[in-house]
Amino acid sequence: MTSTIETDLLVLGGGPGGYNAAFRAADLGLSVVLVDARATLGGVCLNEGCIPSKALLHAAKALDDARGLTDLGIEFEVPRVKLDKLRGWKDTLVARLCGGLAGLARQRKVRVLTGRGVFDGPHRVVLDTATAIDFKQAVIAVGSEPVRLPALPEHPRIMDSTAALALQDIPTRLLVVGGGIIGMELATVYAALGTRVTVAELTDGLLPGCDRDLVEPLAQRVAKRYEAVLLGTRVASAQAREDGVRVTFAGPRAPGPQVYDRVLVAAGRRPNGAAIAAERAGVRVDARGFIPVDAQQRTNVAHIYAIGDVAGGPMLAHKAAYEGKVAAEAAAGRKVANEAKVIPAVAYTDPEVAWVGLTETTARQDGVEFERASFPWAASGRALSLGRGEGLTKILVDPNTRALLGVGMVGPQAGDLIAEAALAIEMGAEPGDIGLTVHPHPTLSETLAFAAEAYEGTLTELYSGGKKR
Repeated sequence: MTSTIETDLLVLGGGPGGYNAAFRAADLGLSVVLVDARATLGGVCLNEGCIPSKALLHAAKALDDARGLTDLGIEFEVPRVKLDKLRGWKDTLVARLCGGLAGLARQRKVRVLTGRGVFDGPHRVVLDTATAIDFKQAVIAVGSEPVRLPALPEHPRIMDSTAALALQDIPTRLLVVGGGIIGMELATVYAALGTRVTVAELTDGLLPGCDRDLVEPLAQRVAKRYEAVLLGTRVASAQAREDGVRVTFAGPRAPGPQVYDRVLVAAGRRPNGAAIAAERAGVRVDARGFIPVDAQQRTNVAHIYAIGDVAGGPMLAHKAAYEGKVAAEAAAGRKVANEAKVIPAVAYTDPEVAWVGLTETTARQDGVEFERASFPWAASGRALSLGRGEGLTKILVDPNTRALLGVGMVGPQAGDLIAEAALAIEMGAEPGDIGLTVHPHPTLSETLAFAAEAYEGTLTELYSGGKKR
């Protein structure tokens, strides 16, 4: 027997995009059913991604900071990592936040169901729990999953990001396949815990797509701390054995076969659009699994919306959350559109790398005119007091309108600092607006103002030959 539930809005997927859509729609008076395969809300981000990784990155930073104080004359005993306790703290944090979301759902009278759903028509989704949901409107928020590499077999020693965050042990040697954000963040964690880390990246640089001057401080730091960074290198084969995983590499700088205790595959993610039988509802899914949407997040079926990773664009939790609110408000009859000018991106590595808006890489590829100014953190009193003068803040400016187009930062807390730049671009600010805004001293936030002053020719923290625009 199949039980049937009727609702104004069905949200398929309980990640940051899904629960924000559900909660906003409920606030606007719609009856809402929220479905997720997990027993807890929060999706990959909260349960297996953003939050647990940042918890472990906090621990990693504390370990690295303690080691770094040796140069200042402060020495600690060698720290002992109690893995069970560290894992338990991380799990407790995740459980607390998941519990908070469950409470918010109850307060809003959002009905939460656990199960995997597929469409069975333009107004029905059927769960694997023998429950059918008849809806007037729906939001698809089913996210993405890790990409698997055919050269790597399925084996407990070969992990995806979810398994890596479970922190089963501290391997002696770890190979990270993929030098993007996910791979480099997890490499940061394991290296701080004492693992000898090797990163293999297919392209010629870490964090592909990010401007090279922002990546360089990170590349220099990890080159000293990791066992190896293999650029322009791919994994040709892997064989799981009792003593580890024997890996062979291919590429002009590839080393000979190596044996690692564990291998972490962080080669990107792919959308789950093909996993929900969307065609039964008439929803178009492209060959890669993405679902095209318009400015209101509508699919080609007017009463069905798609948000987050499955809707294309950067696969970021904050982007999904923003789109979820747009979709919910559109479903409630409000005149809204996705009008975000920019979406910030952050690699929570050590140092952190953050950027928002136009990048030099994209500008050169697309032939976009820009002017550039930067401020080195080696001239920042706050950065030097932290022992981290390798950072950089730079801005890109439209030479015709003088509008701020993009900002990039590398250094401690860059992920927090980039928010001011995002707001400045959204507000149509010029460098002069930032430079004339009084920033507290001594802080890292000053570096954005100093970069703006460098563009205006009013910077006094460095000598530029008296040039002024």
